[in-house]
Amino acid sequence: MPLFQRPRAIIVGGSLGGLFTAICLRAIGWDVEVFERSPRDLDSRGGGLVLQPDVTDALDFSGVTYGPGFGVPSRDRIFVSRDGTVRRMYMPQVQIAWNGLYLRMREALGPLVHAGETFVSFTQDPASPPAAARVTAHFASGRSAQGDLLIGADGPLSSVRAQLLPADTPTYAGYVAWRGVLPEDGLGESSRALLDDAFAFQDGPGHQFLTYRIPGEDGSVRAGERRQNWVWYRRVAQGPALEALLEDRTGHRHTHSLPPGALRETEMHALQRDARHMLAPALASLVTATPDPFVQLIHDYEAPRMVFGRVALLGDAAFVARPHTGAGAGKAAGNALALARALQNVMHDVEDIDSALAGWELAQLPADRRLVRWGIALGRRIMDVAQPA
Repeated sequence: MPLFQRPRAIIVGGSLGGLFTAICLRAIGWDVEVFERSPRDLDSRGGGLVLQPDVTDALDFSGVTYGPGFGVPSRDRIFVSRDGTVRRMYMPQVQIAWNGLYLRMREALGPLVHAGETFVSFTQDPASPPAAARVTAHFASGRSAQGDLLIGADGPLSSVRAQLLPADTPTYAGYVAWRGVLPEDGLGESSRALLDDAFAFQDGPGHQFLTYRIPGEDGSVRAGERRQNWVWYRRVAQGPALEALLEDRTGHRHTHSLPPGALRETEMHALQRDARHMLAPALASLVTATPDPFVQLIHDYEAPRMVFGRVALLGDAAFVARPHTGAGAGKAAGNALALARALQNVMHDVEDIDSALAGWELAQLPADRRLVRWGIALGRRIMDVAQPA
């Protein structure tokens, strides 16, 4: 069936996965709208990311500029023992800030992103012929949006997935990621000297600490204006200890993460005490100097399918891979770019949408499953097999 107007995608979720999808589909000529439940721009609690080729490929494909000052390069990986002994390995890479990546895409999309819109449900029209099929998304505000394709890019707790696969939820892996970001000028002298131009690790029984430099909140990559991002993986058994950790200062109990500023004083003191006891002094000082550390639970999830008629799941809505893979943003970017390439020739014959989606799903499923399982293997090695450093 010939198409007399441009195909339209309705994207639920305005974090990285949704924005990658929007910029990639817009680049091939689709109309896009993004609906995000938060009423304001998302914050930078994600801290830092290792820059992956899939991210730059998606930005280049979409024409979203990022420039040479996008990230902070590191030359070496260093492995630090509890007593401060250092082993060094040459392994250059680039680290970026979550907020820098987010803001570049958010600004490129402008009014195509609708904030403060909570997804409620969708309906699909059983049109005949299939080429005329449309999908409608409904939001709590009373608003609705119709398109040729609905993308669920709304993260690990996806509301779109909940309608498609109501029995499916991510599985807690038995440990959490403590996270924090500290301005570079807040580093002590020994920490600054150790961490310059390095991506640092400390492993121990049942825990791993890592830290690296990222751009400043304003995107600056000048020395003294950057930030130090750190992550500390630690076991927390499901039960009373985990429930206590997830209770914030107001008494509200969260389910999957605790945002910056919400940690109770007792948990903060316990974290700082453990850092002094377990980490090398130059690394412990990062934890003790961070005013608002936050917590994310580590989960695993694999969707059995990614395409359901004219509804597709993408990024963490479809597969939740542990952060040890370093591929969270890269996975979302890769999904989005592959989807755009699959749909690139659909502009003139909308009947091809269904076959394009089928081909996209066939290619993405095995790759994303491998990534999830690799993350599980890495996590087991870190949490169960690690020996004292």
